[in-house]
Order: sequence, then structure tokens, then C-alpha cells
Amino acid sequence: MEAIRLLLAYAAHCGFKLFQMDVKCAFLNGIIDREVYVAQPSGFENKTFPNHVFKLAKALYVYVDDIIFGSANEDLCADFAKLMTNEFDMNMMGELNFFLGLQIKKTAEGIFIHQEKYAKELVKKFGLDCAKPMETPMHPNIKLDKDDQGRNIDEARYRGMIGSLMYLTFSRPDIIQSVGVCSRFQSKPKESHLSAVKRIIRYVLGTTDYGLWFPKIDSFQLVGFCDTDFAGDRIDRRSTSGMCCFLGKSLIVWSSKKQATVALSTAEAEYIAASSCCSQLLWLKTQLADYKLNVSNIPLFCDNMSAINISKNPVLHSRTKHIEVRFHSIREHVQNGNLDIQFVNSEGHLADIFTKPLIEERFCKLRTELGILASSLFS
Repeated sequence: MEAIRLLLAYAAHCGFKLFQMDVKCAFLNGIIDREVYVAQPSGFENKTFPNHVFKLAKALYVYVDDIIFGSANEDLCADFAKLMTNEFDMNMMGELNFFLGLQIKKTAEGIFIHQEKYAKELVKKFGLDCAKPMETPMHPNIKLDKDDQGRNIDEARYRGMIGSLMYLTFSRPDIIQSVGVCSRFQSKPKESHLSAVKRIIRYVLGTTDYGLWFPKIDSFQLVGFCDTDFAGDRIDRRSTSGMCCFLGKSLIVWSSKKQATVALSTAEAEYIAASSCCSQLLWLKTQLADYKLNVSNIPLFCDNMSAINISKNPVLHSRTKHIEVRFHSIREHVQNGNLDIQFVNSEGHLADIFTKPLIEERFCKLRTELGILASSLFS
């Protein structure tokens, strides 16, 4: 989905139309016209020749489904569509407006993606279509734990609610933090956990038409934000990393995830969060290379000066031996000029929404700044 959002943001930036083609059938075990060799699949090794490779007589599996393509020149799009339909059994479906569950609306000012149809079906599926909508997905003072004394509930239904909400996060980053917290209790959910999930769905009820706005602007700079909620989990005291990556004003990648290790300080927790965001920014950099866009010195905003200094100042390295080696790769990228870690005050930190529940005013402000808007604005 990150690659799809990247393409949509690029199309909005360049102002070209996107079209969609559908393959009528999959190609199973097709004839191949060249020599192809493959390693022996795990569990199917030939005992006599375990180190040999196989020469294929037919293709193992070839599958192509929907194709998205676009250009600022519609004549080139028509030529490409004609070429593909002549070569393969495909249908031209016209301008892109629905893909992988995403509803896509293009205007002269940019592209808007949302899942309004799915959101309405989700609310109705779990019987909350007549409930009172909530202004935020999670109460700012809530602290969920195992609740061993709480009443057990139907695990299958609870997991179904979590899974349905996770699919909605493809275009709704405003609920990913709350859904992530509730997903930690899928093994033995209690009544308190169910109430928290129902609140998320009641929030969705009041914002079914919300989605992501990719504006058409001149700037297409890659920027990252990372933050953490230090020791926020009440069970194991692990911190929650939150991050988001923008191309210009278009939000492409976001994450809210509990860290794999227990951080001993706020600086360490922030440093781990920065390392995670660094990986995503470098992946986006390689993706942008396919678009003939080369980026360097990518700004990564963090609100902890100690974490910034750890990534830049070799003098402090002796004090960070307890941090796992895999998190220190960020130092090399800073020194090589791939990243430029900068300070941002907490008030302007866009990743704050991915680490913890916020009060309504703060939540709505960040939601708007992330480009999560109502579809009625683009009617």
C-alpha cells in the first residue's frame, strides 16, 4: 500500500491522470521459451542431488491482476493500453477511481483517497450504526492492561473487529495508534478491551467519509517525523514508536508499533524510533529512484536532543553500548549524508498522534495537518 500511495502522491504532484486495466485471467503453468533454473524449494529437496537446481519445463506460476498506469499525455496512455490489450487478454477500465478497496477521487488540486463505503459497512457489520459518534478514537486518559479480573468476551468477534479496523488504516492513519493498542489483547480479550474497540468504531461512524488528501504542489521533498511514548505499555513497560513520512504535503507511510526491547531512557526510546523511521525513509528513497528522483540529506524530525546527539556525536557512543547494534545503523546514514536529523518542538510534532491518545483539540489539529480530511471538501 505504501507503493500505491507513493504513486498517487506522485501523480498528484505531476498532475497526470491514472488509468486502470484488468487482466481477464491468470496464467498458470504457462509455456516458457527460454531456459530457467530455480533452487530446490524448502521441504522438496531431492535426496540424491540436494545441491542441484531444477530446470523448468513450464512456468511455476505467473499471475497478473490489475495494472495502474498514467501520464501527463493521454495519447501515450491510449497507446500503452492498445499495446497491452493486443498482447494480453486485458480490459481497459478507464480512469482510476477504485483500487484494492481504496476509493480515489481526482480533482484539479490533487487526489483524495478514502474508504467511505468500507467504513459504513464496517460500522453496520458490528451493529454500531445507530450508536453515538465519538470525537476521538480513544480517551486520552485510558490505560489498557490485561484486566485479569474482567469478564471474558468472544475472541473470534474481537479479532474480527480488530482485523476489519486494520484494513481501514490503509487510508485512515488517525486510528492506527488506538487499533494497535487494542490488538495487543487478542488472545484473551476482556469487556474493557471490547469497550475500547467499540469507541474506535463509534469514532469511525462519525468520520466515515474521511481520507487522505494528496495536494498538487511544487514541493516534493521527502520528510520524516519520529516520536515515542516512553514506557507507555502498562504490562511490560515497552515504549511505543510512532513515525510518519511525507512527500511534500502527502502522507505516504506511517506506523505505530510497540518496541521490541525495553528502553532504559527516553533518549534510547526516541533513538530506536528514529532508527525505525530511518529504515522507512531509505526504502522510500530507493522507490523514488525508480521515478528518476534522487534525494539526500532527508530531514528527520525528532523532539529529543539526546537522541539527535547520539546519532551525530561520536563522543557519546561509549554510553550507548547497551542499545542493540541493529539500531545504530542510523549513525552511518547521518554521516554519509543520507539523513539530516533535526529538532522539532513537541507542539509541531506530527508523529505525536501515533504514540498515545490525545485530547480532542490536539488530535483534530494533528489530523488536519496530516491531510486527513472529509470527502465533502472535494465534492
